[in-house]
Amino acid sequence: MANIPLLLLLLCSLAYNAPTLEAAYSPSYSYNPKPTAKNVVDSCWRSNPNWARNRQALANCAVGFGKDAIGGKYGRIYVVTTSSDDPINPKPGTLRYGVIQTQPLWIIFAKDMVIALKNELIMNSFKTIDGRGAKVEIAYGPCITVQGVSHVIIHGISIHDCKPGKSSMVRTSIWPGKSSTVTNNYFSQHDKVMLLGHNDKFTADKIMKVTIAFNRFGAGLIERMPRVRFGYAHVANNRYDEWKMYAIGGSANPTIFSEGNYFIAPTNPDAKQVTKREAYGGWKNWKWRSSNDVLQNGAYFIQSGWGSCYPMYTRTQKFKVSPGSMVPALTSNAGPLRCIVGKAC
Repeated sequence: MANIPLLLLLLCSLAYNAPTLEAAYSPSYSYNPKPTAKNVVDSCWRSNPNWARNRQALANCAVGFGKDAIGGKYGRIYVVTTSSDDPINPKPGTLRYGVIQTQPLWIIFAKDMVIALKNELIMNSFKTIDGRGAKVEIAYGPCITVQGVSHVIIHGISIHDCKPGKSSMVRTSIWPGKSSTVTNNYFSQHDKVMLLGHNDKFTADKIMKVTIAFNRFGAGLIERMPRVRFGYAHVANNRYDEWKMYAIGGSANPTIFSEGNYFIAPTNPDAKQVTKREAYGGWKNWKWRSSNDVLQNGAYFIQSGWGSCYPMYTRTQKFKVSPGSMVPALTSNAGPLRCIVGKAC
């Protein structure tokens, strides 16, 4: 994925089965314990009180274009026991030591912890970071980079308050490959939330396919939820509480299908439009469609182009997209959950 300043922060069959990103941007997320409708990802595992006995089954729960990402499904369990970090000589028991290993690993945490990284965490392929059963935060230091690797799953952690490392850069970046899914995240208090694509001249990104589903875009967000340069984006069943500039944008003739989302426009009368196109040669032929979206508080979506733009999912990638009116319930528990081992989550 191109630079997603976030978390998840949530790589292909052949080389890039993008991560399923499931986490939160901010420490202010709140878990709502009231019974609600579960989305298809939550329904896959949360009702099982024995989820901790077979954590790797989570890899079977992804939907959309990143469905085939396996993370560390076929590797051993690696337990993070300490929040310490040594970028030069990573020690066993630290998160950094786990993510840089060459073999597949399913990484879990022995206890609640706040990890202040000394340098950005650069992940290797075939890794899962699974925060279930502990409250795990990566904060107050550099954050995570997923780039040039495949089969990465990041689930159930909070990433916030990223600060410069030795490179003097502040980022959490996920560079999507051919097929990616970003789901069940809670984003808040951020400017440029999600940028898909390297740059407007990097035409190799035309093959990029991204599913963005069941996320909640909360307070304090400005733009790029997402912004797409090339390729195809299926934006489905997400809740948009507000935006300062726009919600969904594009710049190099991407195809965007907005389906069953819940958009609440800001009070600013000049920022009611959901969409923004940065086009220098016209955009009337760009395929941008809205279907079964709920548009509140004066929000409006400008459609364009002709012909079908439904996602060409395989049988296993396909998932049910609910009407936009269901989205507040489907996204009510977006972000990290406070799961207890031995109980349904």
